[in-house]
Parts: sequence; C-alpha cells; structure tokens
Amino acid sequence: MALRLPGRITVERASSATGLQPVEHEILGEMANSLGQAGRKVEQALAKLAEDEAGLEGEAREKRLRAVAAAVQAYFIQRELCGMRRHDDVIREMGIPRRVLARLGAR
Repeated sequence: MALRLPGRITVERASSATGLQPVEHEILGEMANSLGQAGRKVEQALAKLAEDEAGLEGEAREKRLRAVAAAVQAYFIQRELCGMRRHDDVIREMGIPRRVLARLGAR
C-alpha cells in the first residue's frame, strides 16, 4: 500500500535543491510511527476487551467499550491524516465489534 500525503507535502514534488526532501522523509517516518502506535493501542484494547468482557457487567463493561471506541477513533483519525479514508478492511481484519463501532464519537 502506498502512502500519499495530503495536499502540498509530497515527496515527488520536493526538490533536492531546497533541502526539503530529508524533512519530508522524516515527516513520513513520523506519520508511519504514529499510525503504528495507534494501531497497537487498538489491538491491545481489543485484546483486553476480549479477555475481560465475560466478567464485566453494567458500568464497568460500558467504560471498557468506551475506552476501546476512543482508541479506535484515534486510529481512524490517524489513518485519515495519512490519506486512508476507508476503514472497512481494517474493521474486518482487526475484528472491531459493532458494539465498539456504535460508540465512536460518543462521549
């Protein structure tokens, strides 16, 4: 999968004479790193939900679902900042439950 930056910041347009190319490569690296961190947080939150869900009831269960939804929402925002607008494949691959998706954006 190719990573394409939104707007005016693209590696193809950078001129080596301006010295911007190394900076843009560093920006790409930082974007990839933050996307990876957000993805790992979602995986950890989903694993914790799966192991604790049977024992959780009421407010504790709702609190855990909201925490997972917050991690998923942060991951989706990070993906969108990287130019990845569709999340269907990620939802399917990570196994994000509908009960979590229903809470995205809710406070």
